[in-house]
Amino acid sequence: MRLAKFAPIALALFAAPLAAQDAPPTPAPAKARPPKLVVVISVDQFSADLFAEYRNRFTGGFKRLLDGAVFPAGFQSHAATETCPGHSTIMTGDRPARTGIIANEWYEWTGPRPGSIYCAEDPSKGSAKDYVASDIHLRVPTLGERMKDADPDVRTVSIAGKDRAAIMMGGHKIDQVWFWRDGKGFISYGGRAEPTAVTAANAAAKAEIAKPGAAFAEPDWCKPVDRAIVANGQTVGAGRFERPINNEPKWKASPAFDSAIVGLASAMVRDMKLGRGKSTDILTIGASATDYVGHTYGTEGSEMCIQLATLDQTLGKLFAALDKTGVDYVVALTADHGGNDIPERERERAMPMADRVALALTPKTVGDVIAKDMGLTGRVLYGGTNGDVWIDPKLTRDQRAQVLAAAVARYRADPQVAAVFTQADIAAGPLPEGPPEGWTLLQRERASFDPARSGDFVVFLKPRITAIPPGGYPGAVATHGSPWDYDRRVPILFWRKGMKGFEQPLSIETVDIMPSLAGVLGFALKPGDVDGRCLDLDGGTASTCP
Repeated sequence: MRLAKFAPIALALFAAPLAAQDAPPTPAPAKARPPKLVVVISVDQFSADLFAEYRNRFTGGFKRLLDGAVFPAGFQSHAATETCPGHSTIMTGDRPARTGIIANEWYEWTGPRPGSIYCAEDPSKGSAKDYVASDIHLRVPTLGERMKDADPDVRTVSIAGKDRAAIMMGGHKIDQVWFWRDGKGFISYGGRAEPTAVTAANAAAKAEIAKPGAAFAEPDWCKPVDRAIVANGQTVGAGRFERPINNEPKWKASPAFDSAIVGLASAMVRDMKLGRGKSTDILTIGASATDYVGHTYGTEGSEMCIQLATLDQTLGKLFAALDKTGVDYVVALTADHGGNDIPERERERAMPMADRVALALTPKTVGDVIAKDMGLTGRVLYGGTNGDVWIDPKLTRDQRAQVLAAAVARYRADPQVAAVFTQADIAAGPLPEGPPEGWTLLQRERASFDPARSGDFVVFLKPRITAIPPGGYPGAVATHGSPWDYDRRVPILFWRKGMKGFEQPLSIETVDIMPSLAGVLGFALKPGDVDGRCLDLDGGTASTCP
């Protein structure tokens, strides 16, 4: 570790003067040669809680990573713990306040298509329903982009189950970017020709979806959590991913989806000969199934246990395939956010505060009450039950002020609400510093805030209040997106063959991943280029940071 490299200097100061003068200086450890391939994996909704619960059960890919640099207390430190903001931090080294990706969706009232804007679309092309994927909303470069600008021979490839995962980790200058689109398979944008690997992956996925899905094997260590429970009118907790024919949603919410994603990434390594060119190549992988499993079944039943056990083996196959290439590669694995289990099961596990958000707290319901009181017509509030809320811009300035005051007062008076901050409150707050676990709610939101995109105010529900109301969102029983640590905390793991592994329990941030990889690669970043800091990944006397 970096601190150790200063030990010879400190000892010399206290040694006998003659010995200190006569002894030859200890040579500095040589810098390791940079790897030829960087592999960054994001496991969607893989919380630090899940990592801690199952880390001793892993025998495949996760077990290998546990021999590297292990940071169990990583943080997606911002408040907007959703897929798009989380993925935007990993390869940029910047928090959402800097990336501009403040949520999965936000509202813009000007431009080619006023209204709801998806984080990974071009609103000037297509409709909100049939949108065209795009990187235009990401305001900062990724590591791959920076490297390509310095060396055109660098190749960047991004494969994921979600477009927002692939695009936010790959950035603006991706050689190959492929992601799943319902009903279409793995697709891309920007006129890219479909490689043979993608054609084969789509054919295999289509054939698999067309068949009934057999039950996945359940490890013995999953049986203690195998118990059925009714959550929001749906029975979950004891499933093994059986599914009928032609049921794509159930296929995606199963280990089969990650097998397809990781399989395609492995095929791209083979076909493109990644890591065997003139320069270092970058491969980012968004393993999305854990998120679909978490939303569909919760995080503490047999389904999640089987999902992680199977993903462990899937990652093991990926690493075995990489080993066979003989390429020197470095791996970083983390998550875009954590997740919360279903309140019905949490209440049985000593969490009496767990509940579902009341229907009365949806922005539409609150807005309708306010509009009636003020004699207004039409909808006045837009947004979700946990996070940013926007006021209809067609209202007059005075009307907007009255709506804001009434909405803030109503939300703050509700027993399920922890805090409400106006845009003025947030803008006045300084950017947070110090360990992320100590940030206030306002500081967490400040790290997610963009004045051009964020809401007129933000609502935070109390801990363990699930932002899915009773009877809402068919097929989804659990979620994430809160500013609480169960959604913010994620594992961060690094591995490279021959590295001296260690475990560091202190908190770090996902924005530290990019500058840490830059350090391993010897790629120079200027002070202030990114929000994150370089972590010394050498467990010995050498340092991987400049």
